[in-house]
Amino acid sequence: MIYDWRSPHSGGYKWNPLRDQSIYKHFVNYFPVKLHKTAELPAGKNYLIVSHPHGIIAMSTVINFCTNATGIQEKLPLMNIKVCTLMGQFLVPLRRELILLHGMISCSKNSLKHLLNIENQINNIVVLVVGGAEEALDAYPGSHILTLKNRKGFIKTALETGAHLVPCYSFGETDLYQQAYNPPGSTIRNIQTRLKKLFGFSPPLFYGRGIFNCNFGFLPYRKAINTVIGAPIPIDKKKNPSKEKVDELHKLYINKLINLFEDHKTKFGVPKETKLIIK
Repeated sequence: MIYDWRSPHSGGYKWNPLRDQSIYKHFVNYFPVKLHKTAELPAGKNYLIVSHPHGIIAMSTVINFCTNATGIQEKLPLMNIKVCTLMGQFLVPLRRELILLHGMISCSKNSLKHLLNIENQINNIVVLVVGGAEEALDAYPGSHILTLKNRKGFIKTALETGAHLVPCYSFGETDLYQQAYNPPGSTIRNIQTRLKKLFGFSPPLFYGRGIFNCNFGFLPYRKAINTVIGAPIPIDKKKNPSKEKVDELHKLYINKLINLFEDHKTKFGVPKETKLIIK
């Protein structure tokens, strides 16, 4: 941590033998987790996979993209895959090295641009969970609520770098934990909102199952997760994209994401009448 501040911002490093450890297969089978690729992501380009929903701890993103337990490297054999997380995650010694070796990088703008700029390098995939801490507060079993309406930074980054946008949705992510009831305007939510403004994040009040019981604990429930990677949205690089261009692409992205959700929801146990809510 003292001698190497640059790695999280300059592409990081990963060690595939660690990502391939057999223990992760057991972890996947616990839920289970399955990864479904609906379209090709041809080599020779860079891609920004936008992962939804955040859930309580973004379990599906970590399993699918920080390990090879669901076969991501076989599905995208020529690609260098990295996963974004908050810079604070890299401030704890040993933990920092562990997440770097699993392919995590900082979610700073410079970090994303370093890997995604097509003029620098190609065959990179960066995975970003845009909903963040705010979206986690809406993660209830059976819910499909995304904090996305005003999240446009990733759109601008894609335009500035020329990286193709790829929507990704994990059905079952929000079923892994229960959360204390905290509707907008409630005392709990107001406290969480203040904490988020002060510290940049707000921990949800959640619980799962225990080791020897299914009623209370902090292990996730054994609920199936199905992660669906959609088709890439082609992007033409623009050095200084206009607000209108960003808004246009943001609208297109949301439409593609909704279509992905609608096309696959009934396959994975989501009622036909359920809609994806964008906040």
